[in-house]
Amino acid sequence: MPQGSQGSPRNSRWRDNGTAVANLLRLVVVCGMCGVLLAALLVPIGALATAAVAGTNTVLDELPRTLSTAPPAQTTRVLASDGSLLASFYAQDRQDVTLENMSPYIKNGIVAIEDARFYEHGGIDMTGILRALVATVKGGREGASTITQQYVNNVIIEQLVSNGKTEDVKLGQQKTLGDKINEMKLAIGLEKEMSKDQILAGYLNIIYFGNGAYGIQAASKLYFNTTAKDLTLPQAAALAGVVNSPTYYDPITQPEHVVARRNAVLAGMLAQQKISQPDYDAAVKAPLTLDVNKPAQGCAAAATAPYFCDYIQQLVLNNTAYGATVEDRTKLLLQGGLTIKTTLDPALQSVAQEKVNATMAPTDPLQRGAAVVSVQPGTGEVLTMAQNTVYNPATAPGNYMGNFALPINDANGLPLNGAGGFQIGSTFKPIVFAEWLNSGHSMMTVINGGVRKYPLGYNWKNSCGTTAGAYDPAAGGGSVLLPNDDPNHYYPMTAFEGLYNSINTITFQTATQLDFCNIQKMATAAGIKDGRTNKLYDVSQISSLIGTQNVAPIDMATMMATFASGGVRCDPIALVSVTDAAGKAFPVPAANCQRTISADVAAGVTYALQNVLVRGSGYQIPINDKSTSFAKTGTTDYNIDTWTIGANTGIATASWFGSYQGNSQQFWNQNITINGRYWPVVDGANLAGTQWAALMNAAAGVPVLTPAALPQPPAVMLSRTVPLVAGVNNPLAGSGVPAPVPVPAAPNQAPAPAPAPAPAPEISTAPSSGP
Repeated sequence: MPQGSQGSPRNSRWRDNGTAVANLLRLVVVCGMCGVLLAALLVPIGALATAAVAGTNTVLDELPRTLSTAPPAQTTRVLASDGSLLASFYAQDRQDVTLENMSPYIKNGIVAIEDARFYEHGGIDMTGILRALVATVKGGREGASTITQQYVNNVIIEQLVSNGKTEDVKLGQQKTLGDKINEMKLAIGLEKEMSKDQILAGYLNIIYFGNGAYGIQAASKLYFNTTAKDLTLPQAAALAGVVNSPTYYDPITQPEHVVARRNAVLAGMLAQQKISQPDYDAAVKAPLTLDVNKPAQGCAAAATAPYFCDYIQQLVLNNTAYGATVEDRTKLLLQGGLTIKTTLDPALQSVAQEKVNATMAPTDPLQRGAAVVSVQPGTGEVLTMAQNTVYNPATAPGNYMGNFALPINDANGLPLNGAGGFQIGSTFKPIVFAEWLNSGHSMMTVINGGVRKYPLGYNWKNSCGTTAGAYDPAAGGGSVLLPNDDPNHYYPMTAFEGLYNSINTITFQTATQLDFCNIQKMATAAGIKDGRTNKLYDVSQISSLIGTQNVAPIDMATMMATFASGGVRCDPIALVSVTDAAGKAFPVPAANCQRTISADVAAGVTYALQNVLVRGSGYQIPINDKSTSFAKTGTTDYNIDTWTIGANTGIATASWFGSYQGNSQQFWNQNITINGRYWPVVDGANLAGTQWAALMNAAAGVPVLTPAALPQPPAVMLSRTVPLVAGVNNPLAGSGVPAPVPVPAAPNQAPAPAPAPAPAPEISTAPSSGP
């Protein structure tokens, strides 16, 4: 006889049936003979006496009448900005789907094989129980649990596991008569609270299908690489048969068992008129064609952007919006079925990852690091985060768990798993230049680049504290030696030229006119922080002006984004939205965009840094569009750390190549061979510059990142300044150090182009900042 409509509401017959069954259950348990038979079927016989003495009527009255059916543990998915999957986190691989998003074959198949009278009984099936009792008396074995009872049982188990009470889980022969009675009573109560379709959907979403797959959606993906909605009849019948014993009916290791069970399911569906005879004939002849797609979870399994994945993981684990404790937040991440949409651009990430891997393979004996990170000006959205090491905790060449892009900790001292940044060299010079403009100076002021020695104890101005230089007794008379990295630029030039050619002596000479405290404030305004502490970048040492402190690449990208957006700094953000399986939205960190640098100063900096790519230290960098882009290169002592950082109005990128495992001589990037090419020295415009240009060129094809023309700085920044008066506003007066010399320049007009650039000067091995 065909079963009732699966989509129809439950009628009063089921409710009356449930009440009648409850009364019958009470009678059966009280009745000695039925108790014996029930015990023989359900529990060890020795447990019967205890249950009988305890008084079954009292047990029934004290048992809970309702079951909490909170969603079971589900898989968290981390998505790129286009919705593609980056990574999954789970304690159990499960993703709930509605009954409407399941194939009708799986719904009919599971009923046919597990509980043919599902749409007729009220939670427990006395016909099935009596049939099972007869089978047991005859020495056989036949299950009597309904789908509702199985659902109740799985919900109880899930709740115990979720709450860390795995020791309380009881399976099979571990259950007492009281446990079984409890399940029956809860099943009856559940049928009064939920529709049959709701129970069936809950059951199909919670049941275990073997090999780590929980629920029909995960099983469909695992065994057939499809969705629950798209299961064919043979596939659905096979999966319906698995749940009885996921080990015995394992599709991967026991395909013959699965086919036999599948055909039994199909026979049941035919008997219940859920499929036609031709459908049955075709399905039983179909081979078990598996398309196994074993899921892998966590950031180590992320096919792309594993370090960005780790960043996302830490953002969740560090934020109390996702739970009061780390344990709570971990549970939510692994069991909450979160959908985490991120800012990562997968197309640009692919380019970034390809370039860092090509710069140096993780297994290269030199063991150098390469990294690219990009943010969007005006929004702070992190678009790329790539590095050339392997995200793997095992000890092996090229394996590294630290994130090159990030500080060690966040602003609250919580771990970001960052490498802590690297010395930034001359990429700090735009900060000094920005403060030069901010304090009212013109970029066209001529500075004496020949000054390299300062009197010992020279009074550098620092209203935040004191500033110290390095004593150089070899310089004679006691002095501080602040040289260039090459012998060819000790002559007067404008502050503008000094920046785009990255001349140390010009940076130090401009600093004689500035308050170091304000330089530090400018660094903070641009987003630069110490990568080890995530606190202030310290400029109390003269050497800090040429980048001797460690800064994380993401903060260097933020600095350039701040200039590109006209002085509006945004905190880097990676989370767009976070919702749980029930659709609840969690708050995500804001970018906190705010103006921190004047638009005029930002325009002056970008104007000057455009010339780095045209005729300065980065003129050889292969960027396609130099008219809308600006950049700065940087190289530290012994070429250990090399950088190109730059931006346009659409995207800001920091690119780094260097030695992340130490700074001893074996990690100097001099006289080394990389990918078959010999490098006497590696500077910022070389490998880091090539990575940077590749990403920026790729971004030019992304409409939302299309750059706009950069603004012109105000005329005053391009014209002569008020001459310095000895003893009034020249702090070097009387010291023997030549003062800056102002010269006129046409307003809003760049200096005439220089002749064809000569090859970039070779970087000396002396400990000083290079281009």
